[in-house]
Amino acid sequence: MHTKQRTLRSSASCSGIGIHSGKEVHLTIHSAPANHGIKFVRTDLPNSPDISAHFNQVVDTSLATVIGYDGFIVSTIEHLMAAFAGLSIDNALVEIDSYEMPIMDGSAGPFTDMILKAGIETQGDPRCYFVIKKPIELRADGKFVGLYPAPTFKISCTIEYDHPLIQKQSFTIDISEKTFAAEVCRARTFGFLDEYEMLKRFGLAKGGSLDNVVVIDKDKILNPGGLRYPDEFVRHKILDSIGDFSLLGMPIIGHMVLDKSGHAFHHAFLMKIFSQKESWETQSNLTDCSTPLPQKSRTLGSTNLK
Repeated sequence: MHTKQRTLRSSASCSGIGIHSGKEVHLTIHSAPANHGIKFVRTDLPNSPDISAHFNQVVDTSLATVIGYDGFIVSTIEHLMAAFAGLSIDNALVEIDSYEMPIMDGSAGPFTDMILKAGIETQGDPRCYFVIKKPIELRADGKFVGLYPAPTFKISCTIEYDHPLIQKQSFTIDISEKTFAAEVCRARTFGFLDEYEMLKRFGLAKGGSLDNVVVIDKDKILNPGGLRYPDEFVRHKILDSIGDFSLLGMPIIGHMVLDKSGHAFHHAFLMKIFSQKESWETQSNLTDCSTPLPQKSRTLGSTNLK
C-alpha cells in the first residue's frame, strides 16, 4: 500500500476509435503535480476546457460512464480510470481531441501497458485513503452493492445472465498492481449479437467490432480467438467497477461486494456513501486527510455529444 501520491514519469500517447461514435481519437496522458487528481482536457474545443474525474461530474451512465460540465462531455472513461486506479496513479492530465475515449481492444490492457512503459513516479505528498469503518449497502431491483471494513481493497463480484455461455459467474480479487495487471486489466467489454445489431440500427456502436468487443451469439463466441479468461465476463464487470469507484477521488480500503450491478448503480452507490458519513473516514499513514463534501450531482440523462 503506497503512502505517497504517484503520477507518470513521462507522457504517453495512443490513438483509437470511439466505440459509439466510430470517430478516431488521439489521447495523451501527462504527469501532474501532487493533489492535482485526474483531469481530462478537450483539446478539440475552444479554450481547451478541462474537467475533473469525479463522481459529481457524471452526467450519463446509460451505456458507459460519462462526465460533463458546462456543455461538454468526456465519454467512456471507465477503462482508463480503472488503469489509473489499478496502478495506483493519483495525478494525471489526460488530453483528448474528441468527446469519446478510444475503446482500444475493449479492455484496460492497452492503457495499463502505456502507463507502465511511461514509468511511474512517486511524489512527496501523502496518499489519502477512503477507509470503511461500518457497512454501507444499497439494494434495488435485484441489484446490490455493499462495502465493508477490510484491511485492503477487495472486490467480490457476481453476475448472472440467462445465456448458456455466461450463466452465473463469481470472482473475488484483492486489488494490487500485480493482481490488476495479471487478472483483470485485459478482460474485454462484451455484448450479445442481437443487442449489438440493435445499437447499430440506432446509430450507436459505430466503432464496435470483434477487435474491441466480445460478441456472444446464441451458442458461441464470435471472436476468432475466443475468451482471454474462462470467466472473462465477470472480470470485465470488476474492471468497470474499479473505474467507476475510482471517481470517489481517492482509493478505497474496504471489501466491495457487487451483485448484478452496473454503471448507473455504481454511481447511485457513490452518492449513498456520502449519506452515511459515520461509516467511513479518510486517512493516510502520515496525517489525516480532509475530504470535501460532494457538490450536488448533475442530472443523469442524454448528452449532446459536444
